[in-house]
Amino acid sequence: MSRKYKFHNPEGIYFISFAVQGWIDVFTRNCYKDILIESLKYCQEKKGFAY
Repeated sequence: MSRKYKFHNPEGIYFISFAVQGWIDVFTRNCYKDILIESLKYCQEKKGFAY
């Protein structure tokens, strides 16, 4: 089921939460773990996220 969120105030602060099923695969399968790590590294380097 898809939900479309509409944000009417571009200056507003919004919080969106969602549920993820099957998180264990992210941490036990190397292919998913590598994708997650690369994504975090990208955010640190390109978006200025500190670690």
